[in-house]
Amino acid sequence: MTVTIALEPPRQPEVLRLLKLSDAYAASLYPAESNHMVDVSSLEEPGVSFFVARSSAAVLGCCALVKADDGTAEIKRMFVDEAARGLKLGRRLMDAIVKRSRELGLSAIRLETGIRQPEAIGLYRAYGFTEIGPFGNYRPDPLSIFMEKKLS
Repeated sequence: MTVTIALEPPRQPEVLRLLKLSDAYAASLYPAESNHMVDVSSLEEPGVSFFVARSSAAVLGCCALVKADDGTAEIKRMFVDEAARGLKLGRRLMDAIVKRSRELGLSAIRLETGIRQPEAIGLYRAYGFTEIGPFGNYRPDPLSIFMEKKLS
């Protein structure tokens, strides 16, 4: 199967379907107050790089890199369709995020993920992310892990 990863607009039917699957998955794991999703309008803002993984027309995964005002960016909406898991799309999306972060001259990439997602946590650790305290508008949450990867 040939998979491409490219910058694309988030407001398209197959991406919206994937974002709904992501919402449902997060809601199955965490209470609403511990879900820190951004809506599609936020993903269309300037300073957001939105990546889509697809095979032919089928959207298999996505993620966003959201620039902050301090020279860093946050990963949001990283999700791979259950039917495409095992294809290493998370790694390929992370490769695209790290490459884009370096192109933008960012000093660090940050993220928030949940404690009940060991696969995601393992992926981020494999990419050199380490745990930090809450950043930006986040508050401490026993169900959240905050991570950062410094870029040189």
